[in-house]
Order: sequence, then structure tokens, then C-alpha cells
Amino acid sequence: MTLLSGSSSADVAAAIERCWSVVQDVGRWPEWQHLLDRVEVVARDDLGRPVTCDTVANARFTKVHCRVAVAYDPPHRLSWTRVESEDVDALDGSWSLKQLSPVLTRATYSLAVDPGPVGFLARPLERALRPMVVGRRAEELARVVTGRD
Repeated sequence: MTLLSGSSSADVAAAIERCWSVVQDVGRWPEWQHLLDRVEVVARDDLGRPVTCDTVANARFTKVHCRVAVAYDPPHRLSWTRVESEDVDALDGSWSLKQLSPVLTRATYSLAVDPGPVGFLARPLERALRPMVVGRRAEELARVVTGRD
């Protein structure tokens, strides 16, 4: 198992509830997360929230298709994990939100991926993919929440 992982954080000039409203709207992630080409909601819970989604991520040299299960702990954490994929052996991600003041929230994006059989390429692949996959997610959230996107 070769695990590629990382996280990024940004302080967002908005209340945690505003940040949460964007983070929990999983179906709209491709509108502001530039790595994602598509999120298709497959199943919803009793509250109407997406709990199973098919995702397509643009990893520059290939498209990564993955079915994920989504879990909610409002308004502090949203996480997802791989259910099924021919492209990656494992995938776990999360958004964590921490209220710093009534109008300031720290948003942290974390992602861990096991790319499977390309493990021997892990170091060069990690160096190439980390900035693209993890590096700017929190900044993207900050831009969309504050209306600068």
C-alpha cells in the first residue's frame, strides 16, 4: 500500500455556517473545486443529503472515477471514503471547519489516496500531484464563500 496524503488550510472570512453551507452541497463541488469534473449523487439520506456519489476527478494525465460514501458531522466535518473504484485502491478525504470567531473560520481539506499498482512511482507521482490534488482546495473554498470566485 502506497499512501499519498496531504492537507491544506485557509482562514475564511465568514461564519462557520456559511462555510458549511458550501461544503455540504456535495453535488455542486465541481463548480468551485477545479480538480473535480463531475459529482453524481447516487443515494441520499432521510435529510436529502448525498450519501453515495460517483465522482470523476481530473488528474491531468488520467480521469479518476470513484464511488464514495459521504458522512456528515455538521457544521464541523464532512468526510468521504472510497466504496468502489477501478482507478484507486483507497481514497479518504475530509473537510474540517473550526470557528475562530463569529466571522472567521479555519477550513482544512485532507486527502489520502492509495493509487494501487503504480506504487513504485509514488514519490514522483506524489510530488507532481500534491499541489494539484490538495494544495488549493481550502483556497477555493475561501474564494467561493466570500464571493471572489
